[in-house]
Amino acid sequence: MALTEFGGPEVLSEHELDDPLVGPDRVLVETRAAGVNPVDWKIRRGYLRGLFPHHTPLVSGWDVAGVVRAVGPAVTDYRPGDEVVGYVREDHVQNGTYAELVAAPDRTLAHKPASVDFPEAAGLPLAGLTALQMLRAVGVGEQDSVLVHAAAGGVGHLGVQIARALGASRVIGTASERNHEFLRELGAEPVTYGPGLPGRVAEIVGGDGRVDAALDMAGGTALTETPELLRDVSRHASVEDPQTVVAQGGHYVFVRPDSADLNWLARLVDRGDLRVEVQQTMPLSEAARAHELLEQGHVRGKLVLTVS
Repeated sequence: MALTEFGGPEVLSEHELDDPLVGPDRVLVETRAAGVNPVDWKIRRGYLRGLFPHHTPLVSGWDVAGVVRAVGPAVTDYRPGDEVVGYVREDHVQNGTYAELVAAPDRTLAHKPASVDFPEAAGLPLAGLTALQMLRAVGVGEQDSVLVHAAAGGVGHLGVQIARALGASRVIGTASERNHEFLRELGAEPVTYGPGLPGRVAEIVGGDGRVDAALDMAGGTALTETPELLRDVSRHASVEDPQTVVAQGGHYVFVRPDSADLNWLARLVDRGDLRVEVQQTMPLSEAARAHELLEQGHVRGKLVLTVS
């Protein structure tokens, strides 16, 4: 599923392209599932053209789960038949994962968690790495209290669980009331987002009404109000509005591929300490519909495209 011009979901359509080349450090993956992320529709609309060179026809997608078909001569960690997952981002945007075959740099891959199916595995890479790298940026560890904005979303619901795995003593997650029970299942204390959030968080926390660290995936007022909820404003990470969060003294995080981190997350899944919530799977041909749903917001967990 590729595009030749930027715009709405309708610009995504089926294309017959040549099989990708397998360079020295590349792994040819037969795609079984591809995760759908907000960055996918932002790329489709052309919002990232100031950050990366873009080339068309542009195949969407950065998340993949599948089976290795072939490896380049410099690849030592994978062999044909291996099941893998990957956050396949490069320094230009063209050869994405909404495709039957993906030639992924080996540095972007990890072995698939054995305990889950391909759609669940495909929801892990980008969102899980984002959450982990945000938590590391703010140094979350033993006995920390952590506030996670948009905690029922793709990054947020993984961030809640990874924070607990890193030793956080309590995690407070913002979400609509319909997702509060879901957050409790993940080990978070839910709080409704929107006007008056600082007061509601303070009521839950007690004491000085502040938390040790915060992750922001929402932007807007959530981003601007977070510093008043922190004991140390430097322990604030956001994936939104880099100028604002840096000016506040926090950290902007744009997730990077990292095989070691992704393998660590896969082991967490296999231990039963990390659950990837897949709200819905769709066939690859319905990528445009998946983008529509994600762009509307309020998706719980992940949307995933499947390839038969």
